[in-house]
Amino acid sequence: MIVKIDFFDYFGRGITRINNKVCFVKGAQKGEVVEIKIVEEKKNYCLAEVIKYIEKSNNRIQSPCPYYQDCGGCHLGEMTYKATLELKEKSILEELEKNAMIDFKYLGIIGGTPYHYRNKITLHSDGENLGLYKEKSHILVPIERCLLVDDRLNQIIKTLPKQKDIMLRVSNENDDILIGETNRTIISSIGSKQYRISPQSFFQVNGEVTKKLYDYIYEIVEKNKPENVLDLYCGIGTISIYISDLVKKVLGIEIVRDAITDANYNKKINQASNTTFLCGDVSKYIKTIKDKYDLIIVDPPRAGIHKKALEEMMRINAPTIIYISCNKRTLIRDLKLLEKEYKLKSIKLFDMFPNTYHIESVCILKRK
Repeated sequence: MIVKIDFFDYFGRGITRINNKVCFVKGAQKGEVVEIKIVEEKKNYCLAEVIKYIEKSNNRIQSPCPYYQDCGGCHLGEMTYKATLELKEKSILEELEKNAMIDFKYLGIIGGTPYHYRNKITLHSDGENLGLYKEKSHILVPIERCLLVDDRLNQIIKTLPKQKDIMLRVSNENDDILIGETNRTIISSIGSKQYRISPQSFFQVNGEVTKKLYDYIYEIVEKNKPENVLDLYCGIGTISIYISDLVKKVLGIEIVRDAITDANYNKKINQASNTTFLCGDVSKYIKTIKDKYDLIIVDPPRAGIHKKALEEMMRINAPTIIYISCNKRTLIRDLKLLEKEYKLKSIKLFDMFPNTYHIESVCILKRK
């Protein structure tokens, strides 16, 4: 069956219609004419794969990764990098418009190096091989290297034992590599600040774009001149410490105990004595906060902010909220709840995960 691809979705699939039913075509791009085969039929849509390309998009490239067709790690590896940025930009702005959020400043998208940017990878094992999973499955694709990963990690993948899953993380300060879920830690830096990272602690995987994002947050804080800052889901204290020299005090809250242990260590090595870090569930601990805060910074996991935490954020009534998100769906859900008390003023995008459909956004909200 030959079809023309009319649209391209957020997950990197082409979209066409067959017998008035939407069809998602893996491996096809907008404007292409392709021969397809339907691989799964659903009530309201179908899934298809490309058999042959008849007319190719100008944005199409050949992925340099030998595992691209099988591995689920990349989604946009056959598009020019410029086209991937345009796709991510479009997906966020269209979703905001669909939800009647149009009265804000869009400040553009900041890109980075498309390959070798990840400082961390988790490899899975089938008992004999290490690799990555096919998309939406537990079928292992054995690999010897990953083009998204820092080459210092790629150099040791072949030497690792193959019997169990293993996590690797590399420092940007030196060649120190963390292998597995051991009690050892490494030190990495963002700008002039240094951070100790334990195996269980969260740390952004893209050092280059993280620096750009944190510099932007630093500018916002410098412009707004807050005295007291509340940093929710603070991790190992990266943002709290990064902006600490601009404010009177910062309180960071995080549920992962190892992360808070790291945060308190990082406070000492960066001489950020005006920061305080507490271990607890944000949605519960925030209820106990009685102090006034001029600024709330929130950088939640993909699940977004708990509804109870959102309600408490509005009670605290800070003039400004900086919301950092890696999931557009939970971001928009949370923005709609915050609309009761806050107005979205601006959004800026950061391509933290090149060659995937993920995008990091920074929203500035002001109290109405």
